[in-house]
Amino acid sequence: MSIADIPLGPLERALLASLRRLDPLADEAVLACAALCSEALAAGDVCLPLARLAGRRPWPEFDFALPPLAELRRLLSGSALVGAPGVFAPLILEEERLYLARYQAYEQRLGERLLAMAAEHPEVDERQLGESLTRLFAFNSSSQAGQQPDWQRLAAAQAVRRRLAVISGGPGTGKTTTVVRLLAALLEQPGGERLAIGLAAPTGKAAARMAEALRHAKASLPLADELKALLPEEARTLHRLLGSRGDSPAVRHDAARPLALDVLVVDEASMVDLALMAKLVDALPPQARLILLGDKDQLAAVEAGAVFAELCEGRGFDAAAAAELRRITGQSVPVQAPRSALGDAVVLLTHSHRFAGDSGIGELARRINGGDAAGTLNLLRENRADLAWQAEPTQAALLARLEQGYLPYLQAARRGDAGEAFVAFNAFRALTAQREGPWGVAGLNEALEVRIKRRYSLPERERWYPGRAVMVRQNDYALGLFNGDIGICLASEHGLRVYFEGEQGFRAFAPARLPSHDSAFAMTVHKSQGSEFAEVLLALPESPSPLLTRALFYTGITRAKHKVEIWGLPARLSEAVNTKAERAAGLAQRLAIMVSENTCPHPGRGQLDLFS
Repeated sequence: MSIADIPLGPLERALLASLRRLDPLADEAVLACAALCSEALAAGDVCLPLARLAGRRPWPEFDFALPPLAELRRLLSGSALVGAPGVFAPLILEEERLYLARYQAYEQRLGERLLAMAAEHPEVDERQLGESLTRLFAFNSSSQAGQQPDWQRLAAAQAVRRRLAVISGGPGTGKTTTVVRLLAALLEQPGGERLAIGLAAPTGKAAARMAEALRHAKASLPLADELKALLPEEARTLHRLLGSRGDSPAVRHDAARPLALDVLVVDEASMVDLALMAKLVDALPPQARLILLGDKDQLAAVEAGAVFAELCEGRGFDAAAAAELRRITGQSVPVQAPRSALGDAVVLLTHSHRFAGDSGIGELARRINGGDAAGTLNLLRENRADLAWQAEPTQAALLARLEQGYLPYLQAARRGDAGEAFVAFNAFRALTAQREGPWGVAGLNEALEVRIKRRYSLPERERWYPGRAVMVRQNDYALGLFNGDIGICLASEHGLRVYFEGEQGFRAFAPARLPSHDSAFAMTVHKSQGSEFAEVLLALPESPSPLLTRALFYTGITRAKHKVEIWGLPARLSEAVNTKAERAAGLAQRLAIMVSENTCPHPGRGQLDLFS
């Protein structure tokens, strides 16, 4: 069977048709690699590692295996459809990675810009910085708790001293507290009052939450009122910030038309894919600072790439950087030669203020991230107060539990008070690994709504009713509703209305005005990123699934503030802990440094042998 007979997706078929027009005599193996490259992109990989398929049959229906690695490279290099970096061709071969040309360009350009940013050191008044950090972090809870070093203070110091700062931390590690204080320290630098500061996030929900958190955090900030007034209170989605143009990959702001910003803070950066991050960095003015906040252990972006996790690889402080930080902050940091040119621009916040030392959720998160499947199961068997495990789940029992969990919310919703309803809805949330199937979002929402309608004697075909919760699926800038926003249907004097939380209270819309949406009693772990709920029920599928990964498990359980309840077979839990999803990409390699005996691993202080 030839490549023409393989059951490929529509994108792959369109790609192959285009390639055949360009080269009617193209080798079947080259076309197969092109189709596989497109499939890999759809699965989240930026490129296709040739070692993954060399010498193998790419599909069971394919008649022959691809050549060994060396021969496959020669075959691709000799094709008119494949070029080296910088060559105009549909496919780009770089070392042993095959890219669709656009994504190779995204990755290369992003790597070049990040290297340039990491090598630059803005002028800083270190005496003023030291004074600012001492005052702003004087009552830092991590310092009070005896946590040394104070990574929040160190992260702030590096963000002021670098054009690029990458701050990673799990739930409750104080990323918002850190960023508002580091912005205050920047404003106190000479000329800081003239800085144009922007806030952004991947989704409208994340942007709104970021802005609210910063408004709340700056209220108690020990900062002069005239400087405090300069701290931003609004955040935009990255797409809106860049000026996205519908379905076109082009954006309004780029290197030729940069953003009018001196500092940009991006929250939930782990959700930003390669293409969007490349466009964002390209749109920054030459001397602008970029501060990325996120959690390197969370799920990566839905689209291709795991940029934030790659940026966190190879971090470390060499002796010179450690000495500088000790002089400025009084904090001692472990010395470790960085393996990335970003090096000390990356700081990990490790102390969680949400999960105490004896927290079951915190310990569970640590064991999951450590890949300790046996330890994870043993901890769940201990019956901790904040952990529950249903090891032999059935769908009937799960639906009964969900109905019970949402009962306080449904009762609040039927009383018609939007504030009470939202508080009750955020007290309990069901999360799943997948959309389809009886254990997925669609199946659970449909079955649960049947039970709710039966409980309140509602017509089965009634779509809207008091208590229906929905999630918006697409941005509607005219209405100010964004992908991921949660709405609750309530009775009002004007009939049924769907209420959404807003900056000035609640906004109500007639159901017919809403953009595309789904019921939201159950939501995927992906959609829950950046959210937190008092109690979470995480339902895992009965059958093995490629979606069950360590990052998904960790992200799901850390959405809970007080209690997490896991419904899943022991085998599925073990598979999730043991499966570390790694996306194929070359960004980390582009940022890596090779340090010879005569070179210094600190960017800007020695000659770095950068390889790509």
